[in-house]
This record gives sequence, C-alpha cells and structure tokens, in this order.
Amino acid sequence: MRVTRVTLRDFRCYRDADALLGAGLTVVCGSNGAGKTNLLEGIYFGCTGRSCRTANEREVVRFGAAMARVVVRAEGDDGPHELTVGFAPGQAKRLRVDGAPVERLLDQPNRPLVGVFLPDRLELVKGVPALRRAHLDQLVGALWPARVATRRAYAQTLAQRNALISRIRAGRASRISLSTWDAQLASSGIALMRDRAQALELVSAPFQRRGAGLGLGAALSLCYRPRSHAIEPQQLAAELSQRIDGDLDRGYTGHGPHRDELVVLREERDLRTFGSQGQQRLALLALLLAERDTIADQRASAPLMLLDDVMSELDRSRRQALVDALRAGGGQSVIATTDLEHVPGASARDVARLAVSEGRVRQEVAA
Repeated sequence: MRVTRVTLRDFRCYRDADALLGAGLTVVCGSNGAGKTNLLEGIYFGCTGRSCRTANEREVVRFGAAMARVVVRAEGDDGPHELTVGFAPGQAKRLRVDGAPVERLLDQPNRPLVGVFLPDRLELVKGVPALRRAHLDQLVGALWPARVATRRAYAQTLAQRNALISRIRAGRASRISLSTWDAQLASSGIALMRDRAQALELVSAPFQRRGAGLGLGAALSLCYRPRSHAIEPQQLAAELSQRIDGDLDRGYTGHGPHRDELVVLREERDLRTFGSQGQQRLALLALLLAERDTIADQRASAPLMLLDDVMSELDRSRRQALVDALRAGGGQSVIATTDLEHVPGASARDVARLAVSEGRVRQEVAA
C-alpha cells in the first residue's frame, strides 16, 4: 500500500498543510526548526494513530488549537483508502478507516505499514531491554497481524497474575489459586516466545546483509535471549510455580517472556556496550532495512520508511549506500534533511521534493 497524500490540521506547528508523497523516494528539506520532524511525525500519527516521538500526545496539538487532525490517503491493490485520526486532549481519539470508526488503526488491514528512524531511536540499541522487546513484538504484529492477540493475551494474564499476587500478600487470597493463572500465562507465553524467535530467524540474514551494505565491515547478528528455556506450556508453568516464593517477596511476576532480551551483536560483542555511536546508528538502520525486506517478502508490500536527520551523521559513501538500499527496496521512503546535497540523487526527476518553512509545506517540481 502506498501513501499518496497527508493532510495536517493543527498538528504541531502546522495550522493547515498538505503533502504529496512520491511513489518511491521523497525528500523533505528545510532549516532546523522548520517542521520537518513534525511532518514525519504527522505521517506516522496518521498511519498508526499514535506518536513516534512522545507519550504525552497533548504535545501534538498546535498551541492555541482545540484538537489536531491528520488524514492519510493511500492506494492499495484494492483501490484507495483514507485513514483519519482526530485527537483532542482529554478525549478519546477519533479513528476512522474509509469513513468507518475503528478502535485501533494498528489492527486494520487497510492501512500502510510504516517504520521510522529518529535520532532518539538509538535507544533501541542503547536502552533498556523493554524497548527491544516491544520492538520485536511490533515486528511480529507487522509480519502476522493475527498474532498481535497473543501478546495482548499474555499482557492481560500477567496483569491478572500480578494482581492476585498483591491480594495474596495482603492476605485476601490463597496462593493455591495461582496455578490457574500460571497455566494461562504459560500457554500464551510459549506462543509469544515462538513468535519472537520465528520473526528473529526471518530478519537475521537480511540484517547481516544490510549491515555489510552500509559498511559496518564486521558480522552483525541478533540474539534472542528468552528468560525461560521452556519449550512447552507445562514446562513454563512449572517454572512459574517454582518461583512463587520469590514473586510473593517482590510483589510481582519475575519470570517469563516479559523479561526476555534481544541483543544486537557485532563480532559477537554487544553493541550496546562495545559499539560506538556511529556503529549503533548503522546497526539500527540495518535492522530497520532488514525488517522492511522481511515484511515485504511476507506481505508483498514494503513498509513506508521515515528517516529524520540521518544523513548528517553519515559519510558520503554510506549516504549513497543508504539511498541505494531505500530505492532498491521497492517501497516508499521519506528522508528529512537540512541540505538536499546530503541526499544522493535528490534532484532526480523521480524523486519527490517537499520544502518546509515556518509550518508550511511546498511541493517542488523538478526542472
């Protein structure tokens, strides 16, 4: 599915803006503070119903406005589609697909898939394990949308088990009742672990290939480290039962897939600890490109890639390698930059160009 047009109303610095995206590469150019990142965030917001920059979504509403609205128009094999997200602080989001209200955009088949690189996303490599677990679960959902229910079931059961632990600690319930929740948690937990391992297996080879293409020069790999070594629900349930005393001491469930880790390695060494920031940046780009390749193979449609402030930290050869990888992938990409010369081939006739200035978007036409 291809995004053709994005309309922003009272979103961040934009009172009223329209942007037409190219079928392949689109370059957004503007000075620092002009609104380039806000435009990319708006595209992501319209495709997913959530921000890629902040958990406090009150920030997306333009100062002085009552609500923000984003409309994304897209073309799929089955024709045009329209996604609408309206957000007013203190109210539920208003989400629509082709005019019909929906509860979540992420569950909708008629929406463009989207990946994003922001400077802050280096935390995916450098930050806490929870970020990498969440990212891996998002990849599972992008590859197999129906499996999102597995992660949701695990989270709901985990919350119920933790609530029961609190009641037991307070003397309002018996520890015997934990066995029922252990069985349910183990069932969804084993399924979740299998989904994660399968997704990682699919993306590992493309990750190595993309890393080499970006000039990292040494073997990259991804290592999934589950907290449990169980392969059947009964085994995981037994592990949970054996750890009840520790769970009651700490007040929550300390064992299971919610404690798993995903490690990014270069030459068998953890990039989180032993990699430079430049290597971490390239590894993150390689991972996002590899996920794009894998999703395209599985779903016959490459996700839209949004890349903000990526070229300024790359040398000329790696800029060229990145643009070549994006253009060869067959999907759409949007790159934000302060200087068109930082994007190789930005002046080509098949590249769409947007100029951003003071909360305005202007479509540039090739000479």
